[in-house]
Amino acid sequence: MSKALLSLALVCFVIAGGCTTPGARHSLLQNSQAPAPAPKLLAVYMPWFGDHTHIDVGYSSQDPAVLRRQIEQAKHMGISAFVVDWYGQARPYSDHNFALLQEIASENHFQVALLYNESEDEDEEATDAAMASLDEAYQDYFGPTAKYRDAYLTYNGRPMMFIFPKRGHANWNRIREHCSGWDRPPLFLYENQPPQQYADDFAGSYAWVEPGPGGWAPDGSNWGEQYLEKFYKTMRDKPDKIAVGGAWPGFNDSKAKWGLNRHMQSDCGKTFDATLNMYERYYDSGDPLPFMLIETWNDYEEGTAIERRSATECGSGSGNSASQ
Repeated sequence: MSKALLSLALVCFVIAGGCTTPGARHSLLQNSQAPAPAPKLLAVYMPWFGDHTHIDVGYSSQDPAVLRRQIEQAKHMGISAFVVDWYGQARPYSDHNFALLQEIASENHFQVALLYNESEDEDEEATDAAMASLDEAYQDYFGPTAKYRDAYLTYNGRPMMFIFPKRGHANWNRIREHCSGWDRPPLFLYENQPPQQYADDFAGSYAWVEPGPGGWAPDGSNWGEQYLEKFYKTMRDKPDKIAVGGAWPGFNDSKAKWGLNRHMQSDCGKTFDATLNMYERYYDSGDPLPFMLIETWNDYEEGTAIERRSATECGSGSGNSASQ
């Protein structure tokens, strides 16, 4: 994938957001000529819309036509895979929608992966829940009996499983051992850095939306520069680990039931631009960053969605938005 395609996400974000100053777009086109190879572009995907427990965004995540449109838009933006928020059978609505999304991804030469949210139970229960969920994922989504395993995201032939920690009670030594006999044991990737006792259980880490050591600024001005600097410096010192960079257009959790009045300004696309390109300070053609994770494709509850600013919508000038 070319750097120009990576930057296309920002072009559409800026135009759809009403920021169409020539200077912003000219600068972006200049950046697209940077010599560093672009990482494979992924996007976090929320599969729960249409369920009454979440806000109404104007579509159902169970609608195959919606999923096909989303995949088409994502591919046009240079995105190769959706990393799907997932709780296993604890949330059957979302689990069903992941299965449908994977089937449609297979039909459209697209990929998907799971972002497993740890159980908030105590140690043994959280560990058992994780193993049961991984058994399901292996059987249905990336193991030898999975019908659409061709659409599951892999790295060096092994499926990638992103882990979102909650209370950190799961025993990943036991979980990794549980999966070790599978034909293709998953590569676990942890948000930021895993606890030291589980460092060997994880193949790498991914960056997440965070403001950094300064915390959430009341005016939303802290977009996470120091956080990303620390993440990339840490991962550069771990050449044996897979680094997955992070990019986000801003943050606003005012629509979320769990919201804490946290804000990060979009700054007319500059936040997205900065987070998309920051990896170039630390990676080059001799040591490329393998993956970049956009956070997110469609989380309207935390204000990180880029879906409405997709390449297709920008090109058509329809102004259609799921959040409107």
